[in-house]
Amino acid sequence: MSKKKIKITFVIPSLAAGGAERILSFVAKNLNKENFEATLLVVGFEKDTVYQVDDLHVVYLNKARVLKAVLAITKHLKKQKPDVVVSSIFHLNTIIAYISIAFPKIKFVAREANVLSVLAQHDRGNRLNLSKKLIVKAYQLVDCLICQSKDMQEDMIANYGVLKSKTALINNPITTNTTPKTQGRDTSKPLQIITVGRLSKEKGHDRIIEVLSQLAFPFQYFMIGNGNEKENIVNLIRTKGIENQVTQIDYTKNVEEYLRKSDVFLLGSYSEGFPNALIESCVVGTPIIAFNAPGGINEIIVTGKNGFIVNTVEECVKELTKLNKHYTFSPKTVNQIVVSNFNSEKIINQYEELFIKLTTTYAI
Repeated sequence: MSKKKIKITFVIPSLAAGGAERILSFVAKNLNKENFEATLLVVGFEKDTVYQVDDLHVVYLNKARVLKAVLAITKHLKKQKPDVVVSSIFHLNTIIAYISIAFPKIKFVAREANVLSVLAQHDRGNRLNLSKKLIVKAYQLVDCLICQSKDMQEDMIANYGVLKSKTALINNPITTNTTPKTQGRDTSKPLQIITVGRLSKEKGHDRIIEVLSQLAFPFQYFMIGNGNEKENIVNLIRTKGIENQVTQIDYTKNVEEYLRKSDVFLLGSYSEGFPNALIESCVVGTPIIAFNAPGGINEIIVTGKNGFIVNTVEECVKELTKLNKHYTFSPKTVNQIVVSNFNSEKIINQYEELFIKLTTTYAI
């Protein structure tokens, strides 16, 4: 007689490009199939899918907004009766938390994707428009809150009333099987700089552009991403007179290729959750220069080994200038630092242990 598998439903807003979407679909695909039965419940449309979800049970609700999917999500949970429900991103987490009231036998896990108190300071009136009281109450309702970084865990405890005992600290895994490039910088070319991320205020493209405008040496900057700040960012690039050195790309399936050809990844964020793009850059051997911000950056970067953390525009200009003159990073070392800490086997195991712990009943 085979043992009963733990049924888990992962709920995500869509399978369009995004960190939360990539990580949860990756976790769902890679759970041990002898012990777990995973379903990916997607609020959005199948036509928007950009991630490989073969060999995974996927249900599309084909709804334009999370609020319009409340009834469909509730019906799905009532019919499928999963043991665990995992959701990600605060607005979906909030809705799922209130739905959880109707399902006392199911364990509900919310995976937070941002340091919310910091995000709120830089994203007013946009995505973070739920009242703090609603979010606080929602995170009291769930059985566990997965935090991607220590900064996020501390923020949830200090500012959102989450008990530490209800949190689980699980970093994001490496989701690609690739090897680092074999050579460092090609000095016959201008310094190749790259940023991959949503074009929104909290991502700090404004200070990246200010840094680039102060560089006194040739460079090429690839800015991959799209978002509601695109027009403002492009206008700022023109204002600073560096448009001929900047290539903006909304979306590409060849992010790894661009990272591999780059000399340095530049991160300007004011707040992060646990930046997948930094891990992906390090995996291919491209080091990081990042502005100091909450959200796991200091858990990824080992100073001088796979990058540097800077506090000001002036510091960033200084580090890039030094890097242009003396490129000392070893792609192999840059790669090994993240592989040792964030390999998929290690992270998936942490998810599995959490799900087993949540569903294990102890005799009284």
